[in-house]
Order: sequence, then structure tokens, then C-alpha cells
Amino acid sequence: MDAKVAHKGLTIAGKSFGSRLMIGTSRYPNQQVMMDAIEASGAEIVTVAVRRVSLESGGEGLFDMLGDRFHLLPNTAGCYTARDAVLTAELAREALGTDWVKLEVIGDDETLFPDVEQLLRGAEELVKKGFIVLPYCNDDPITCRKLEDMGCAAVMPLAAPIGSGMGIRNPYNLRIIREQVSVPVIVDAGVGTASDAAVAMELGMDGILLNTAVAGARDPVGMARAMRLGIEAGRLAFESGRIPRKLYATASTPIEGAIEL
Repeated sequence: MDAKVAHKGLTIAGKSFGSRLMIGTSRYPNQQVMMDAIEASGAEIVTVAVRRVSLESGGEGLFDMLGDRFHLLPNTAGCYTARDAVLTAELAREALGTDWVKLEVIGDDETLFPDVEQLLRGAEELVKKGFIVLPYCNDDPITCRKLEDMGCAAVMPLAAPIGSGMGIRNPYNLRIIREQVSVPVIVDAGVGTASDAAVAMELGMDGILLNTAVAGARDPVGMARAMRLGIEAGRLAFESGRIPRKLYATASTPIEGAIEL
């Protein structure tokens, strides 16, 4: 990666990371493929579902495997109420010694959309308890502003339903969110391939969290590398500034001063 771009990493709650990609740990064929994909992605933040891992044999081994090499971001996946999410976050803090939490409070099993009322309630309580809260939310500017106002360290709007791979469905809302909040905006859910990641970054997003797009790919390691490059390219394009869109052509070679025939 270009040295000029490399230092422009992601900063959340005063902690800086060289990579703008966060990656999950579920649905991989096996742990070796998971580790190889995480390495290929260049991600420094790795998210783990506390409730699900704790129920699996070898769950503690996964935390041990990742903890020394990556910044662990426990998440509250599988929680449907603010109460359950808060209890899960407290369990993670006790077990892993981290105040960071990706807050998920799901409304139903079919869409996996957030339950906004429960999400806001859980976020407010966790912030009061001293957590660094990164909430998964709808692509709603109002909700994102409320989450920022109550002290969340970032907002994580979805681009499309979790695991759908549908890409950026509503770029306009994401742009409004980027303009209206000052904390980092991390696209969470819906990214399916590297071009989706590039588009998100070109919109000015600060980072992307993904899982299924890599874990479910035919070659997870190759896709992880593609996502890394897509994010780097999209961010560089955003910082460089694209040309304006025009209805009519503009000659790339000036005609002034050309030899008359």
C-alpha cells in the first residue's frame, strides 16, 4: 500500500488502526481457513459473537488464538432485548478484559434488522457503564445521530440485510449519515464483493465490517485479499476526489492551439 495512504488509518475512541477493515470469525470451513483469511484481509479488529462461541466446544481456544494477535471486538449477536445485550457485553468484559463491544439487538429472525427501540436502550446503558459501544443499526440518519449523542464511539449502519451480499442498497442515506455525524461510520452488513467495499469507501465511509462475503466465498483467502484491496482503492479514490459527473463530453485533449488542417 502507498505510504501516503498507509498512515491514514481508522481511529475509534482514541485508538488507531492501520486497516479500515474489520472481519468476523463465523461460517468458515475450518479455523485454519479463518486464520489465513484474517491474515490476508489485513484486518486488525476481529469480531467474535460471545453467545455463540461460548456454546461451541473450543470456544475459549478461539479467543486465545486471536487475542494475542488482533484487537478483539466481542459482539452481542443473538440478542433480542437490551437486557440480554447488556448482560452479554458484561460477560465479555469479564472474560476478555475489554470495554469494547459491537452492540447488536435484533428485531426478528427473517430480516435480522435491528430493533431500534431496544438498541437505543442498550446503547445508553452500556455507555453509562463505561463501554466503548459500536452499534449495528439501520441506515437511518436520525438513529445514528441519537447514538452519537448518547456517546457511542462509532455508528455501524447496514448497507443491506446481514449475509445478503446485496451491496450498497441506499448510498444516499449513507452519505447523509456521513455528513451528519462526527464519529466514525462503519458499514456493517450487506457487502458481497470487493466492488461493494470500494463503493462504500468512495462514499466517505470510515471502514467496513464484514464476515459472510469472505467466509462464504469459494476462496475465502482470495476474497479477503480482494476486500482489502477494494477498501484501499475506494478510500484512496475518496481522498483524491473524483471528477464531476457531466451530461456531455469534455475532450481529454485540449483543442486550443491545435494545428489547423
